[in-house]
Amino acid sequence: MATDKVTLTDALSNVDVLDELTLPDEQPCIEAQPCSILYQADFDTNFEDRNGFVTGIAKYIEEATVHASLNELLEEGQVHAVMLYTWRCCSRAIPQPKSNEQPNRAEIYEKTVEVLGPEVNKLLQFMHFQRKAIERFCGEVKRLCHAEKRKDFVSEAYLLTLGKFINMFAVLDELKNMKSSVKNDYSSYRRAAQFLKVMADSHTLQESQNLSMFLATQNKIRDTVKENLEKIPAYEDLLSDVVNLCVQMFESKMYLTPSEKHMLVKVMGFGLFLMDNELCNINKLDQKKKLNLGKIDRIFKNLEVVPLFGDMQIAPFNYIKRSKHFEPGRWPLSSSPQISPQADLMVHLPQIREDHVKYISELARYSNEVTTTYKETRTDTENKDTAELALRGLQLLSEWTSVVTELYSWKLLHPTDHHQNKECPVEAEEYERATRYNYTDEEKFALIEVIAMIKGLQVLMARMETVFTDTIRRNIYAELQDFVQLTLREPLRKAIKNKKDLIRSILVSVRETCADWQRGVEPSADPALKGKKDPDVGFGIKVPRRNVGPSSTQLYMVRTMLESLIADKSGGKRTLRKDIDGQYLMQIDQFHKTSFFWSYLLGFSRMYT
Repeated sequence: MATDKVTLTDALSNVDVLDELTLPDEQPCIEAQPCSILYQADFDTNFEDRNGFVTGIAKYIEEATVHASLNELLEEGQVHAVMLYTWRCCSRAIPQPKSNEQPNRAEIYEKTVEVLGPEVNKLLQFMHFQRKAIERFCGEVKRLCHAEKRKDFVSEAYLLTLGKFINMFAVLDELKNMKSSVKNDYSSYRRAAQFLKVMADSHTLQESQNLSMFLATQNKIRDTVKENLEKIPAYEDLLSDVVNLCVQMFESKMYLTPSEKHMLVKVMGFGLFLMDNELCNINKLDQKKKLNLGKIDRIFKNLEVVPLFGDMQIAPFNYIKRSKHFEPGRWPLSSSPQISPQADLMVHLPQIREDHVKYISELARYSNEVTTTYKETRTDTENKDTAELALRGLQLLSEWTSVVTELYSWKLLHPTDHHQNKECPVEAEEYERATRYNYTDEEKFALIEVIAMIKGLQVLMARMETVFTDTIRRNIYAELQDFVQLTLREPLRKAIKNKKDLIRSILVSVRETCADWQRGVEPSADPALKGKKDPDVGFGIKVPRRNVGPSSTQLYMVRTMLESLIADKSGGKRTLRKDIDGQYLMQIDQFHKTSFFWSYLLGFSRMYT
């Protein structure tokens, strides 16, 4: 067979021509940040280094210890949530004996126990975990609801951790309810185990019975939490604080990731459900101004459906509908048939486009500036502007991602039909009605556009990572040290002069916890430490500049101690904020708000991926 000879040059040129070949597949070209093997240092110590801060207020070091153990329970809860979410039915794939006389019946049951045994152990661990977590959560609530303790200051971080527990219980309970495969698998295992008599002793039998009841009872976790809380006097006051904090954080956008935003909404719904009982009516709490149901109603209408876990969704308002004193008249927006704004992507699109163009332009200008002009050290103002640019980029990524996830969550719970969409066949599957036929052409194009913006911005921010992380650390160090060494001098001077010992001890603790003095020690000649005025020529304090941020524990201690100064509760009849001048209160409050985002910025590398 004769063959044509092709030279290497011709072969290479033929291959090059392939690049020009158009292959229309009608698929948009959206390239995300490529995933690679990378090393990320995580400086969140979960308060392991708390004992190093002996100069801090002892109460907050103790709180950090409690925090650490609560965070470990939350992490364990996440493991169990993943286990339930990824559970797929095993018993369907296992052959079942056809009759009692089948010769290999015992062998089938032995294999069933062997295969399902490890999975059943996971379910037992889950049952024990939820029991332990509920006990621990209710123990904390009981401690904080003690008559004397209720007057005391409880930090936002601590209330938020309790909120995370409420969210965890809601997620685990809904996942358990939704997963019928878990119950089917356990029934198959139990049948086989009873035949083989592997559950002979009384303890194993009792555990098996408990697990069977736990899996079979709908809303078991939810009802157990409610039952235990109702035994605690005045628990609704603490839960009111948790719900109000979630409302405040949601309205002031004190969150960064979409999951944190949705967690706040779930806590509002489940928290109100837990509070409403025979003795406590949430409508009366609203009348007493302990809650603002009008605000929560607006939030529930704007976010009718939120992601529960993975691709599962939940409607938070359903918790309110199930509560004892539900009155539709108190919830005019959520009870109305009007479609939620989250269902309409086209409403958000013009603003998203505008924000995208503005931010990309600013990022490009800054990128060009960095690459074309070399500066050994940048000014504090430049570092601050760059850190704010990085934070704004993370917030935009989060906001746009929220819009996409909220849209498809709403669509999944509101499938279309052939009456609403003529292209939808009558016999279409429910999932098809929720996805394939549930979006107009405009919505599909808009979705692609928004996802392309998210991916594109992610790539651009990744290229700037080294510049951003260096600038963020320098900016946070400068802001923290200037605040601690310079701004706090005046309130400290006044506290010493007026003999306000508690305020003085808190301010001194803040300085000792994180001040990085120029010569390694605090200047003992500082007149502010004696409550005296500065000399006419002034008292110069030179604050150093370094490329390092505070540790997670340091940041927690400083923010919590400062928060205790501006909080409405302080443990006494008179709040500490009444003894601090208004201008200093505003400075402390502003620092507290700004520093909320520092933990996200210090973990910049993992935030945008």
